[in-house]
Amino acid sequence: MTHVFHRHLHSQPPTAVRGEGAYIYDSKGKQYLDASGGAAVSCLGHSHPDVIKAIKRQLDAIPFAHTAFFTNPSLEALAERLTADAPAGLEYAYIVSGGSEAIEAALKLARQYFLETGQPDKRIFIARRQSYHGNTLGALAASGNQWRRAPFIPLLMSSHHIAPCYAYREQGADESIEAYARRSADELEKKIVEIGAQNVLGFIAEPVVGATLGAVPAVAGYFKRIREICDHYDILLILDEIMCGMGRTGTLFACEQDGVSGDLITVAKGLGGGYQPIGAVLVHNKIYQTVCDGSGFFQHGHTYLGHATACAAALAIQQVIHRDGLLEKVRQRGEELRNALQQRFADHPHVGDIRGRGLLLGLELVADRASRSPFAVELELHKLLKSAAMDNGLICYPMGGTIDGKSGSHVLLAPPYILDSGQVAELTDKLAIAVDSAIGLARAA
Repeated sequence: MTHVFHRHLHSQPPTAVRGEGAYIYDSKGKQYLDASGGAAVSCLGHSHPDVIKAIKRQLDAIPFAHTAFFTNPSLEALAERLTADAPAGLEYAYIVSGGSEAIEAALKLARQYFLETGQPDKRIFIARRQSYHGNTLGALAASGNQWRRAPFIPLLMSSHHIAPCYAYREQGADESIEAYARRSADELEKKIVEIGAQNVLGFIAEPVVGATLGAVPAVAGYFKRIREICDHYDILLILDEIMCGMGRTGTLFACEQDGVSGDLITVAKGLGGGYQPIGAVLVHNKIYQTVCDGSGFFQHGHTYLGHATACAAALAIQQVIHRDGLLEKVRQRGEELRNALQQRFADHPHVGDIRGRGLLLGLELVADRASRSPFAVELELHKLLKSAAMDNGLICYPMGGTIDGKSGSHVLLAPPYILDSGQVAELTDKLAIAVDSAIGLARAA
């Protein structure tokens, strides 16, 4: 019997007792290749000695000192490291305890920025359908995944949503990449005009949409047009890199590959790599200076803001990424994995699309490849796939509702940056077996 309120109450998950590199071991001795890092968290895999040493050193010094009273060396060093590596203008880091906290902080800071500039009517956020920005009420209100939002809609603030940049399903057959990028981005301008620019304070988007679309990057030119629109209408661009940031796509920040930056960028997951709970908001100098020259106080805060032990772990991770050249390895191994998946599933009748960047890749599963029609919702293919993968010693991240929150299925892959070529082959083989097993069970249902 368990007294834990688990995520799912009708089944007991295996008990993880040990992690080593790319593998997790349960209490029965079974080995699992961790091909998703939980939810794109474990960027260095498990039990990395340098990170563990850094945590122990911090614990021996001081584990925690409340930031209402003290700063600490690990917090200062981490902020310096992050801002040195961030796109130009992002000169300050607000360190929190996770992704949802980072989004909440970004939303509130955006609102306070416009209060400080004398624009109190700016109160509305725009995001994209099928986006996911977190489970706290503010983050969920901004999110565009209807399944996750539905039970809590009466509790959520008003927000507006435009179409995602989802070329596999929304680009016209005769439409160029350039034309689709423009058409898709221009939905933002239309929505701003509809609401009134004087009422809109921010647009929030994931450069590579993770959990709810399955590693979907925007097409070339999309975010440059988004940036132009935000600047024209004096709207803050908030880039959610909680899943796709911190090297996951082959550059430290995913937006680097789109040639743009945000006014606020949120990071988490890979920032702490699972070793400690941590998140951050990278803040543009114009926002910092506005608050500094105005009230001088951000009306927000959490108990574990700037937690010393979490900062020590995150700093060690950044140091390892730089020292070991892991960004280049992510690019190389990501290309290797993509090629392996494309070869393995080239003629698979139920793999419609393989997409992503670096080591954030997704496969969209379809009932019919030619028509791109999804599997029936009631089959819950993603659940069958997760179970089949776990049985075969593979951890991946399948999800349903890819298309509209109800229909569609995909599987997300986010293995550690330390993945080797042998593990690429192991991942591909085990995934292929799991996909075929799950589809076989779905057909038999």
